[in-house]
Amino acid sequence: MALLELRDVRAAYGTIEVIHGVDLEVGAGEVVALLGSNGGGKSTLMNVISGLHAPTTGTITFDGADVTATSASARVKQGICAIPEGRGIFPNLTVRENLRLTTYAGVSAAQVEAIAYDRFPRLAERKNQLAGTMSGGEQQMLALARAFVVNPKLLILDELSMGLAPLIVEDLYSRVAALAAEGLALLVVEQFARTILPLATRAAIMAHGVITSVGTPQDIEAQLSASYLGSN
Repeated sequence: MALLELRDVRAAYGTIEVIHGVDLEVGAGEVVALLGSNGGGKSTLMNVISGLHAPTTGTITFDGADVTATSASARVKQGICAIPEGRGIFPNLTVRENLRLTTYAGVSAAQVEAIAYDRFPRLAERKNQLAGTMSGGEQQMLALARAFVVNPKLLILDELSMGLAPLIVEDLYSRVAALAAEGLALLVVEQFARTILPLATRAAIMAHGVITSVGTPQDIEAQLSASYLGSN
């Protein structure tokens, strides 16, 4: 049984429908890449899954329970954690203060820091530094560390590579692959296919609010062109 299952999910902004009957599954330990050009509906779909945008119709099932009408905060407690495009950290707080905000999940401040610094030792060196003054790669590490602390079952990553140098992206995705090997399910939104397809177990193409194709990374890569998704 899939950990996450979407069936005929539709979503709109006012009277304008932008997601048109999406079906999607993600299993435990899977890395599912959701690919497509800007404006295709990928980020909106991520917001629907994480509970930040209500679907108009359809069902969302997570870990055997219907979460279609469940709040975003409740979904976090159930094991769905999302890192939005733009990293989702607080730039005017220090690294330590950003991490301590995750104690709402029932983990002590000491545990939060221990988990984060074990995963990302560089954050320990920057713990008293304002997050907004760190490099883009370090800020993304902080965003990932905040997610790891809540021990999610499903991690949603939206454009992890945005604005980062290729070597930094490679390092971050190697950490993501290690998480999947431990059993974490990942749904990764990427505009640039080549950054995620080597790590993915399955991939899907989304355009104009619908998923047009689902298959192995090899099958999907064969359908893509540099003019459609670009490369980095």
